[in-house]
Amino acid sequence: MSNLDAANQMSASMTERDLENRPRTVAVIGGGLAGCECAWRLARSGIAVRLFEMKPGRFSPAHSSPSLAELVCSNSLRSDEPESAVGLLKLEMTDLESLVMAAARATRVPAGKALAVDRELFAQWITRCIRDESLITLVREEIRTLDDPKLRKTDVVVVAAGPLTGEELADDLCRKVGTDHLYFYDAIAPIVNADSIDMNVAFWGSRYNPEEHDYLNCPMDEQTYRQLHAELLAARKVPARDFEKALHFEACLPIETLAERGEMTMAFGPLKPVGLVDPRTGTQPFAVVQLRAENRDKNAFNLVGFQTKLAYPEQERVFRLIPGLEQAEFLRLGSMHRNTYVDAPAALTPDLELRTQPGVFLAGQITGVEGYVESAACGLWLGHALAARLQGRHLPPPPPETALGALLLHLRTPAKNFQPSNVNFGLMPELKARGKKAQRKALRAQRAREEWVKWKKRATIDQS
Repeated sequence: MSNLDAANQMSASMTERDLENRPRTVAVIGGGLAGCECAWRLARSGIAVRLFEMKPGRFSPAHSSPSLAELVCSNSLRSDEPESAVGLLKLEMTDLESLVMAAARATRVPAGKALAVDRELFAQWITRCIRDESLITLVREEIRTLDDPKLRKTDVVVVAAGPLTGEELADDLCRKVGTDHLYFYDAIAPIVNADSIDMNVAFWGSRYNPEEHDYLNCPMDEQTYRQLHAELLAARKVPARDFEKALHFEACLPIETLAERGEMTMAFGPLKPVGLVDPRTGTQPFAVVQLRAENRDKNAFNLVGFQTKLAYPEQERVFRLIPGLEQAEFLRLGSMHRNTYVDAPAALTPDLELRTQPGVFLAGQITGVEGYVESAACGLWLGHALAARLQGRHLPPPPPETALGALLLHLRTPAKNFQPSNVNFGLMPELKARGKKAQRKALRAQRAREEWVKWKKRATIDQS
């Protein structure tokens, strides 16, 4: 019998009095957004946590900082509008005392209607909170198997290793789940040095808000756009490994994949010029590449929508075709990495517990939620739910009319081809009330907030 089997058998036989009289400890594997949220929530509920993080002893292909909660793709947590699905999720997370939301508000940088952060300050802020929490023991060691002796004497184990789970742990998890890996590819956009951008060409402004200085815009005429499109098609790409199939998450497609879908696909997507006027001409450009500040000092900019799998030399050659970036200095080039996740409806119980391995829970992107905010929300929820469970309480999930409830329902809904998903209104039940199309988001948002308040009154949530 494995150590986890023994722990599970012991846990199953515990009475409420046993739970009250013995120390409660949770092992959390992974110091990303979900792992930190889960560990923080458990500790704030009086439960001791051992948080395992493999950095700096070992880094994934996409990580480079020893800090916890490192953001490896964009520095944007997307829309902050309360009538958007992700904006609603942020409000609900804040209501549940989210560590990630507190860190994001404390380290935000201008990004129009989006919530973007200074990624270094953000990671440092969370690392400091975790380090200073007395009930969290941060262990800088890699866990390669769920039978690792270091996981002994814990009530439960939470795997929040993220989409870049180490191969050994991923293989062990796969064996225990009993199915093959499910995976998709994610892409990272390049970052350029602000001093290398030609400010005689690029101009400040957000779509529909030209007075804002949240984005730099590189305008393109039709000829330049079509040249960029042709070069993206012709450029050398990094191929998938022989044993992997290149599957991309629809909401985060590489720019060259968009180019392959049609000559005008980019112009109607991330390069759409609507709401922007080139001050040099007084007219709307044919297409626009937007650059978003990476930090408060605005000395580094991310190419919005330009996540890519182009070979490094090709990235520098092709992206310097963008007006204003002819002399661009690339602080980081784009890259591809494999994101691993499980078939949540088949592999997990509604409580995010492995069906084949009781006592082991999953949190974050490995469950099949997609995105920074969704990953953190999943970890936050599991922290609350586990705290209730270990204290002899039951915390019902939020209703599906709410953003968090809809996201959790996605993980419980069987599908022939389960795919990761961001939070979106399509995950929520249809509106019963009639309304014009333009009003439906507002109506859904209003319903979500009303249902959230009702749920909070019914549920017993530890917010210490």
